[in-house]
Amino acid sequence: MKAVIMAAGESTRTFPLTVTRPKALLPIANKTILERQLDSLVGIVDGVVLIVGYRHEMIRERMGDRYAGIGIEYVVQQERKGTGHAVLQCKDLIAEPFLAMNGDDLWEPADLAAVAAEEQAALAKVVDDPRLYGIYEVDRNDCVVRLVEKPKEVFSNLANIGVYKFTPEVFDVLEHTPPSERGEIEITSAIQTLAERGCFKVVRAQGYWLAIGYPWHLLDANQFILENHLHVESYGTVSPLADLNGVVSIGQGTVIKAGAVIEGPVLIGERCEVGPNCYLRPGTTLGNGCKVGQGSEVKNSILMDGAKVPHLSYVGDSVLGEGVNLGCGTVVANFRHDGKTHRSEYKGELVDTGRRKFGAIIGDHVHTGIHTSIYPGRKLWPHTNTLPGEIVRGDKRD
Repeated sequence: MKAVIMAAGESTRTFPLTVTRPKALLPIANKTILERQLDSLVGIVDGVVLIVGYRHEMIRERMGDRYAGIGIEYVVQQERKGTGHAVLQCKDLIAEPFLAMNGDDLWEPADLAAVAAEEQAALAKVVDDPRLYGIYEVDRNDCVVRLVEKPKEVFSNLANIGVYKFTPEVFDVLEHTPPSERGEIEITSAIQTLAERGCFKVVRAQGYWLAIGYPWHLLDANQFILENHLHVESYGTVSPLADLNGVVSIGQGTVIKAGAVIEGPVLIGERCEVGPNCYLRPGTTLGNGCKVGQGSEVKNSILMDGAKVPHLSYVGDSVLGEGVNLGCGTVVANFRHDGKTHRSEYKGELVDTGRRKFGAIIGDHVHTGIHTSIYPGRKLWPHTNTLPGEIVRGDKRD
């Protein structure tokens, strides 16, 4: 059986991190979203069709034609006209039942296997606020009665979470599905048609569902992986004068210097330099070639490959892109004085992150001048710089 993974979108919601890479290649605990999805499919499928578009050459270069024994085929979605349109692009490559999945979420492997075992089905999750999702109404046999996107009237708490099992019949249904109000061909419309023809099963997810909608969701997913799937490993050099507590994983070629204090769970990649006299707090992941130096503190953050926090700086609840370099004394604020949740700008509007602790999202190759101060929830676009002593009060695009 094959799986179709829809990974073509530009994903402006995760800007500035996806200005320079497709969303599927965003890292969570030092593996890309796509690699983690494929890990979850091992033993369930033997092949994957990747529907790609935005910066697709980066996905091809990273993934090649095989991963963990799973063959990979690529289809470029030239025009992105909805999830149903994406699935239609692989019609000529699939002649048997298959899985279809969103390209930006993570699911428990056992739940994926449960969906795959059905003739046709969708994975759903019980949620607290159904108004934020597409919601299933099911009958006593868990067959779909209707599927409504973001309902005004709450009639169920079973959210559609982006995993489906289809037969090739779905291609004909999609070809005859009219565009939605936003002009797209939707998988959800096809499910309604298939449900009217026979039982389209809803499988209730028993395990995790990690949805990556905005950049701060990377922090949630990273913390979950570290807390539940990290193991103590050390392939680097650790000074006897360093203090490591809890679950800490250290990659090859990494050096932990004297006076470094690391409280797990913390994941450190290869060829990193940590210390002297620095502090890595729980929930932190360092990619390959990172540096956290003298007097710096990093808490619950993701540093992508080559990011550096060399001297006397603080980074909390933040994501730093590849090659970021923070000048001495850079401080990322992550807490409001009134204790309320942070908001972050998206397309001119402020989006509530739901987080009481939230720092900055910093794109690739940003350099800050010494003594830079960054307000909570701010984004810095790739290759931007700050002047010494600059206060970043709003998103910085140039």
